[in-house]
Amino acid sequence: MLIDSHCHLDYIKTEDELEEVLKRADEHKIEMMLNVCSSLDEFSSVLNRTLKHSKLCCSAGNHPHEASKISFTNKELIELTNNDKVVAIGECGLDYFYDYGDKEDQRKQLRQQIEVARETKLPIIIHNRDSDADMIEILKDEYEKGKFTGVIHCFTSSKELADLALSIGFYISISGIMTFKNAADLRNIIKDIPLDRLLVETDSPYLAPVPKRGKTNEPSFVKYTAEQLAELKNISFNELAKTTTDNFYKLFNKVKRK
Repeated sequence: MLIDSHCHLDYIKTEDELEEVLKRADEHKIEMMLNVCSSLDEFSSVLNRTLKHSKLCCSAGNHPHEASKISFTNKELIELTNNDKVVAIGECGLDYFYDYGDKEDQRKQLRQQIEVARETKLPIIIHNRDSDADMIEILKDEYEKGKFTGVIHCFTSSKELADLALSIGFYISISGIMTFKNAADLRNIIKDIPLDRLLVETDSPYLAPVPKRGKTNEPSFVKYTAEQLAELKNISFNELAKTTTDNFYKLFNKVKRK
């Protein structure tokens, strides 16, 4: 069994289409899918869709692209986590590749969501793009204030960030990007990440892995990333699947294991 530790199923337009996606996931032995919230304006729809399906759980948080558009109090975000299906904070973080959110707004909101993760004792899902130095600084600083746990999702960052994340107990999630031909440097970093800290994800509907690149990504495609990750780590697919599944339940411990 595998777990898609990060997907965006709210982008699927109809319930009929979602049922087909979930059917294919079941056929490929995807045990659980974390339906990640990327905008608090969309949280209600994310949760409502998640509540309808036993193999879905979800998060509550605000993506850095939304940091200058949407504000909220800690109390408001905490209240969203009261449902058993809400198992994480995020995704949140920093994204300096696009100019969708003021950088200072992003940094403030990241720290705010770390505070909520610390208070709720829920793991935080971190998005990081072209912002390694600030991310390292914030994670170090916030961890010194008090422990929290989480994952760097869709990891494409530096070895320095990977090392820092591992040193504070974080997990690192690998997406289909690692299967791309131009991802040799990324694969070299992943080789050194301990197996007991790895997760796999699709980040669907984006970033479909080879051999599905160019298609709309979906949870069933996580197997292709897992297959290539197992080859990279020189272990069997079954060992990779078992370990990353165990890792998921250790991190997202609010999820009830089947």
